[in-house]
Amino acid sequence: MSRPCALLAWALLALLGLGAAQNKETPASCCGPIVPRREWGARPSECSQPLKQPVRYVVISHTAGSNCDTPASCRQQAQNVQHYHASTRRWCDVAYNFLIGEDGLVYEGRGWNIKGEHTGPTWNPISIGITFMGNYMERVPPARAIRAAQSLMACGVAIGALRPDYEIKGHRDVQQTLSPGDQLYAIIQNWPHYRE
Repeated sequence: MSRPCALLAWALLALLGLGAAQNKETPASCCGPIVPRREWGARPSECSQPLKQPVRYVVISHTAGSNCDTPASCRQQAQNVQHYHASTRRWCDVAYNFLIGEDGLVYEGRGWNIKGEHTGPTWNPISIGITFMGNYMERVPPARAIRAAQSLMACGVAIGALRPDYEIKGHRDVQQTLSPGDQLYAIIQNWPHYRE
């Protein structure tokens, strides 16, 4: 449990006269739900290169493909992205560490511990790749998807996977691309950790 969560829990326990109770929660207990690979039907990963933590950068992208707005359609879209990356591009797995659906859920890609294949050889070893499933050139992701991404980054700090002073980059800030789309890019530029 992160320090603020732990302090709040102890304060509540003290108010209720239960101060002797032991807190056995993990740091991730303050994090929102992450749909594990097995639940979205991911194929086994062939990736093994670890990502050194805590990571300094988060790169935000979009898939530029179909959006999804229900758990069923987002599971299918995550499978489609993995199929394209692993079968067509011949990468060891889906490129991203995490995928965000318009259903407001986070889908585990390579996760916190494995280096992604999302932004090229300079940025992959030093960043977490978070992609929004859909095309955000002309439309914005729903608020629940934005909240899911922000919660995921707070979770990364809480569990020690991201540095507290981490920096957010748009995919277009570090590679020649239109990703994460004009509308999503305008949103992330207003996030506190964004640095061009």
